[in-house]
Amino acid sequence: MKTFVTEALLLLLQALLALSRHPEGTHFVEIYQALFTSPELPEPQFIRVAFVDDVQFERFNNREGVQRMEHCAPWRDQKTQEYWKEITDQVLNQILNFRMLLEKMLQIYNYSATGYHTIQMRYGCYVLLQSDFSHGVLELSFNDHDYMRLNEDMRTWTTVGKVAEFLRKEWESSGVIQNFQTNLISVCMEVLFRELEFGKEFFLRKDTPKIHVIHKVRPDKKITLRCWAFNFYPAEITLTWVTDESNQTAHVEVSETRPSGDGTFQKWAAVVVHSGEEHRYKCHVNHEGLPEPMTLRWESPEPTIPFLLVVIAVILGALLIGAMMTFLIWKRKTRGKKGARS
Repeated sequence: MKTFVTEALLLLLQALLALSRHPEGTHFVEIYQALFTSPELPEPQFIRVAFVDDVQFERFNNREGVQRMEHCAPWRDQKTQEYWKEITDQVLNQILNFRMLLEKMLQIYNYSATGYHTIQMRYGCYVLLQSDFSHGVLELSFNDHDYMRLNEDMRTWTTVGKVAEFLRKEWESSGVIQNFQTNLISVCMEVLFRELEFGKEFFLRKDTPKIHVIHKVRPDKKITLRCWAFNFYPAEITLTWVTDESNQTAHVEVSETRPSGDGTFQKWAAVVVHSGEEHRYKCHVNHEGLPEPMTLRWESPEPTIPFLLVVIAVILGALLIGAMMTFLIWKRKTRGKKGARS
C-alpha cells in the first residue's frame, strides 16, 4: 500500500541522486520541499531537507512532535534562537503556499482531495571555487505529471502540464520572477558561504578511502572485477583498470560518485575479463586522502579444507582415541588377572 513513508523516502532518494550529479569544482546549496497527501494521513505531510555540498544541514517534518526547523549538520549549531524562529516561520508559510498549489491542482484536474497527491520543489545555487555565481536551480513537479523548471537565463520557464502552465502565467504577470532571481543569487549564496564557514573544519578534512576488489562470475562464465572505494572525502577520486602492460583497459564501467549518507562518498569501476586472466588486471586509485596512488589486484582466497573433511577427520580421530583407550584398559585388566593367578 502506498503511504506517506514511501513518498518521503522517494523524495530523499531523488535528492541524493540529484546531489551526486553536481558539477565538480563547485560548492552548492540545494533545498528540497514536498507536500504529500493520502487517505491514511489526517492532514498533508510536509518535509524539507537542505544540503550544502552533499551534506544535510537542516530538516523539517510537520509530522514530528515539535513543529520547527532542526539543525542536523555534522558540525556545531552556531545559529541564534532568533534565526531558528525566523526560518521556522518561513517554512510554515511555505506549507500554506503548497496547500494553495494543491487546491489549484485539485481544481484544474478535478481530483479527489482524499487521494494520493504530491507537490515537490527543488531549488538552490552553485558557485565556483572562486566564489563566483555559477547557476541556479528551481524545479517543481505536481503528481509526477506536471513539471516546471526555471531556465538558465533565469527569466523564462520550461513547463509541462496545465498546472505548470497556469503557475507560469501567474508568476510572470505578478513579477515573482525577480524574487526568484534575488533568492537564487544573493540569499542562496549567503546561506552557502555561511554554512561553509560553520563547517570549514569538516569540509577541509581528508578521509582516506577504503578499497577492495570484488570477483563475480557472470552467466557467460566471464569474470566481473569491481574495484570499490568507499568512506572517502572529498568527493574527487580516480579509479582506473589497467593491464600488466600498463595499458588502460577499454569497456570499463564506472559509477557516479555518490554520497554514502554519513558525509563520505563511494564509487566503483568494473571490468569484464576472461576466466583465468584476473591476475593481469590492476586497479589504480588516486585520492587526496592517500599518501600516494594505490594499486590493487584481486587476490584469490587461500584454498581451505572442505568442512565435511574436517568433520570426518574429527570423527575418525575420536574413534581412534576411543579405540586406543579401550585397548589400554583391556591390557591393564589382562595384566591384573595374570598377576592374581601368579
